[in-house]
Amino acid sequence: MLLDFSQIPVEPVPHMRGGAGTVLLQKSVQGPVKVLRGVLPPGASIGMHPHQGNSEVIYLLSGTGKVLCDGAEEPVGPGSCHYCPQGHSHSLVNTGPLPLEFFAVVPESP
Repeated sequence: MLLDFSQIPVEPVPHMRGGAGTVLLQKSVQGPVKVLRGVLPPGASIGMHPHQGNSEVIYLLSGTGKVLCDGAEEPVGPGSCHYCPQGHSHSLVNTGPLPLEFFAVVPESP
């Protein structure tokens, strides 16, 4: 199935999950799976949040930042892939001078 993000509206989400700034988010829900494309402007973040009943995979397309996951800090950039398993918590922060663009897949656990 092709997901055409050029046809999915961009939703500005201020202070997503308690984070800083506004995330520009596009979302496609396919049954129990959410596929997201997001852009974090410089200085913006998605706040720390737990994954209960689902997990998340984030693939970075452009920009630089860091993921905070279970107390550890992981630098991320283009080509980085972060996985947050069910029962864990994480956040994403744009630490660079350019927008941080990513895709995320969030499958619900059976």
